[in-house]
Amino acid sequence: MTTPPDSVPSLDDLLADSPTNWGKWGDDDEVGALNYLGPEQVLAAVGLVRQGKVFTLQRLIGDPKGDPVWPGRTPAERTQILDESTWDSPDAPQYPGGLHYADDKINAFLQGSTQYDGLGHVWYGGKIWNGYDARTTIGGLEKASVEPIAQRGVVGRYVLLDMARFRDKPNLDKGETFTHEDLVACAKAQGTEIRPRDILVIRTNFLQLFFEQGEGFYEGFNEPGLVYSPELVRWFQDMEIPNLVTDTIANEVTSDPNNGVALVLHNALMRNLGVTLTEIADLEALAADSAEDGQYEGLYVAAPLKVHKGSGSPVNPVVLK
Repeated sequence: MTTPPDSVPSLDDLLADSPTNWGKWGDDDEVGALNYLGPEQVLAAVGLVRQGKVFTLQRLIGDPKGDPVWPGRTPAERTQILDESTWDSPDAPQYPGGLHYADDKINAFLQGSTQYDGLGHVWYGGKIWNGYDARTTIGGLEKASVEPIAQRGVVGRYVLLDMARFRDKPNLDKGETFTHEDLVACAKAQGTEIRPRDILVIRTNFLQLFFEQGEGFYEGFNEPGLVYSPELVRWFQDMEIPNLVTDTIANEVTSDPNNGVALVLHNALMRNLGVTLTEIADLEALAADSAEDGQYEGLYVAAPLKVHKGSGSPVNPVVLK
């Protein structure tokens, strides 16, 4: 049962003794735990590509069935600007040779699709990742935006942790939680293991409910996911996890059932440890194939769009196995 609102602790109090990686890579660092992914990790991950299979993990923008987004955000809107009907007008642009073309644009939240968070996306106590002043976010993230992540890119070994199949369910339930120990047990059941500096890719298939329930999906919104504990945070730090990728909108249980705080791990992992978060991934084709061939590891490659001062950016991660 969720803690009553009048007893919900502040993040300052809840995470007072939580470990941080601030300063670990210097006072000017803006990519955090991605520093764990160097040439050694890249080459080791490339060696895991044995079948030549390729999977893209972005959900379709403008899906006719709808685009799941965080409550309060609106799905991307695509607008057609030019098409063949444009040339029905005598004022249409004319090009030598008779060229016609289509043009369109989108109006979208940068985090309204499969996306990467910049490390400065969330905070408490007036400080974002690495101790930068939260006022550096005013008008756009001057520090720890998504741009340094996009400039760097993300490449390493992924391990898929299919929590829905592990629990023998089509999808995890609203508010359902799991721990780092559950992740280790899931990996073992799949015949693989989580190694230091792995990119964790977690499947819940929770967003299937969005396509089944429509707007009812947002009633009592509380996604399933990892749940905060000091032990889990320490495990992430000890395992030097650089990147957490999930198929949910916000990577963790929305409201912590043990303390009532919203999105604790966004702060304990991203703000404090510099773990990069990737959300709304489409893992269904990859998960089905992995269940068939038994290979739950491989090469992960991703680069969000280079958006100056952006708090996040769309991305189409690619995995190879």
